[in-house]
Amino acid sequence: MSLNNYNRKRIFTNSPEPPPLHHNSVVSPFRFVIQKHRATRLHYDLRLEHKGVLKSWAVPRGPALNPESKRFAVMVEDHPLEYRHFEGIIPEGNYGAGEVIIWDEGSFSVNGCKDRKECENYFEKGLQKGHIQFELSGKKLKGLFHLIKTHGKEEKAWLLIKGKDSFSSNRDILLEEQSVRSDMTIGQLKKAANLSLHRVDQTKLVSLLRDAPQKSFSGPLKPMKATLVNTIFDRQGWYFEIKWDGYRAIAECLGGEVKLYSRNGNSFNELFTPVVKELNSLDFDAVFDGEIVIVDENGKSDFGMLQNYRTTGKGILVYYIFDLIYYKGYDLTGLALHSRKEMLQTIFPSNSNHLKYSKHIETNGKALYKAAQEHQLEGVMAKDSAAPYTPGIRSRLWQKVKIVKQQDMIIGGFTEPAGGRKGLGALILGVYDEGKLKYTGHVGSGFSDKMLGDLRHTLEGKKIEACPFFKTPCKDTNATWVKPELVCVVRFSEWTSDGFMRHPVFLGLREDISPEQTIEEKPQSTKKRFTVKSNQTKTKISGHNLILTNTDKIYFPEDKISKGEIIDYYREIYPWILPHLSERPQSLHRFPDGIYGNHFFHKDMEHLPYWVQSEIITDSESLEATKYLLCQDEASLVYMINLGAIEINPWISRRSSQDYPDYMVIDLDPLECPFSDVVHTALEVHSVLNLIGAPNYIKTSGSKGMHIFVPLEAKYSYDQSRQFAMLICHAVNRQLPATTSMERIPSRRRGKVYLDYLQNLKGKTIASVYSLRPHPGAPVSTPLHWEEVTSTLNPKLFTIKTIFKRLGERGDLWRPVLGAGINMSECLHKLGALIYDVK
Repeated sequence: MSLNNYNRKRIFTNSPEPPPLHHNSVVSPFRFVIQKHRATRLHYDLRLEHKGVLKSWAVPRGPALNPESKRFAVMVEDHPLEYRHFEGIIPEGNYGAGEVIIWDEGSFSVNGCKDRKECENYFEKGLQKGHIQFELSGKKLKGLFHLIKTHGKEEKAWLLIKGKDSFSSNRDILLEEQSVRSDMTIGQLKKAANLSLHRVDQTKLVSLLRDAPQKSFSGPLKPMKATLVNTIFDRQGWYFEIKWDGYRAIAECLGGEVKLYSRNGNSFNELFTPVVKELNSLDFDAVFDGEIVIVDENGKSDFGMLQNYRTTGKGILVYYIFDLIYYKGYDLTGLALHSRKEMLQTIFPSNSNHLKYSKHIETNGKALYKAAQEHQLEGVMAKDSAAPYTPGIRSRLWQKVKIVKQQDMIIGGFTEPAGGRKGLGALILGVYDEGKLKYTGHVGSGFSDKMLGDLRHTLEGKKIEACPFFKTPCKDTNATWVKPELVCVVRFSEWTSDGFMRHPVFLGLREDISPEQTIEEKPQSTKKRFTVKSNQTKTKISGHNLILTNTDKIYFPEDKISKGEIIDYYREIYPWILPHLSERPQSLHRFPDGIYGNHFFHKDMEHLPYWVQSEIITDSESLEATKYLLCQDEASLVYMINLGAIEINPWISRRSSQDYPDYMVIDLDPLECPFSDVVHTALEVHSVLNLIGAPNYIKTSGSKGMHIFVPLEAKYSYDQSRQFAMLICHAVNRQLPATTSMERIPSRRRGKVYLDYLQNLKGKTIASVYSLRPHPGAPVSTPLHWEEVTSTLNPKLFTIKTIFKRLGERGDLWRPVLGAGINMSECLHKLGALIYDVK
């Protein structure tokens, strides 16, 4: 059969659609594909393999599972067999311009026959007769179907009808919107339309980006930090990398401009111009995280050579890149590390001299550590492959294990030289502890004569009278005190019992770390749990001392989960939950005696530790001032949980934009009705929001209902948000009057799902994503993909015991909620048209 019409309509140099290939052989079984295609109008293309081509029908309303639903289908030109693999975007100006996804695919047979030749005969007879009877075995569609030619004026008009069998139903199969190849919807594919391929097929890139929000990059970026631990380990689901001994560096390659800078935002552009030049040659926008090092001929990094690079220019300069933070308009921080790594490897330049991908191994940390020891490297990095990227945050999802003890130190003074030495005798060093500079020892070795002279010259300009340490560190009469502004790195053998360095050696000054960040790093245990079950536990978190009380008290009796285990949970979930808590006033729901004890809301936090941030907000009507706690770091989160706050309830606006919520919320609250009604309602809300072009995200409530969020990006007031939510709920209630209600009084809505739009009020709170809820089973409010919202969904499966495995598989599905907001005017215009049509 001819493909002339197919070829005539396409210019293959302008379109990603596949040109026909010559097939010398065929394989069984027959294949089919249904492609969802948004061209001038949205439609579905049914393609059935026959005699080396795909016979094709355009089905405007898509297939149905109900035998009573007759779907109009127009026979179109034959397509090549290769077309069943096509998923992508046909550019403007080309025939059929628009997005195409593979909505369903699989095999089929005709009249139940298994012989290929016999099937083709039946198919050919059906074409001529005007009735093709076939059985699909796809991922979405299964069972008997009929294509019946009509006898009207339309020569190419057919009807697609589902045959009566066990696969027939009234279920709307079109609600399953995702591609069976990439898991993308048409809308998500369009969102990625600006992608140009860099040695990767578009489908794969789009699939990796499906959960990344589009967002303009706002720098400078503060890099994610690792926790120092005491021993190396093997762990499935973890990546292990070499710890490079150099300068941590962020590279912004945006709009044709490169900014290479330190963790403090200090520019490296002039110092490391060869790296900047190669970054500038990249043909895509991206933001990288990595380490700048000088390596010797054996590939070993040398911090001393890096220190002298400005003056000597000697050594092999390398920027080892280990993470991808931003790519072509997409914020990747919420994606799991394994997805970011896969993208980074995919786009990484293969012919660079100064840019290198920092490789990793999976699971076997001990083997890498042993190899690093043999090569006398600094240490090993261990990273949870499910971890998001948390800028500026130190967490246990990234851990470092040092082979050589090394510590950043602040220079607080120096001593005069003795004997024949020139310049200075020793540096007097310290670190910050609870905001005070603590003495850690003297270092007098590791200097060249030139270093001694240069350091003396630099320190002369920083002399002060008073000792900067909170305790005078020594009785040296010849000590000269200096402003604690310079940071150096020191190698030593061990800490003494008094907290001083033994056998210290000066390695060089650091230009990438500020003094305020320089604290003593003490290795923590590599065990996954953090607390010790006892009546009272002292711990240090984020540099702050906390006393955890009654950690052995049981809070979930049926599950035997203690308060200490709840603290453990929140410390582990902290990197995922913090972006959704930071800068938001908190209403603490306290359960000091567990889920069955007395509980109460606590908003006005009169007495807080000095390091816990707060915000005083005055009510515009009562003029009553309330001091709200702000959860800004891990220590603040643990402080809240230690007060018995099992669940976390933040505002939906931030303190800097109190009257402008970051998202609109619709709370689906069932009363004495099956959960299947909640699912049905959620899908209807999803359908309405999709029709008006409003991105929407769903999570379990952790109780009986579900929460649907629409990002607003703090561009609209609470009144606007609430009115918008009310209109959406009215549209849904009109469609589902038997199972939904907008009545606030419970007695008037028994047996129905309450469409609660009144959560969109200033000061109202809703359980945070990843929050525990005070119910048996320790459920967690968990984000979902919309394809998971089916009649088989069981919210009880999302608990404290399952959430981390899910995060490893799915990543942070909730990060896009903090991304780009809707255009409410456009959405309201479409909603008005929709409501009018419903009438």
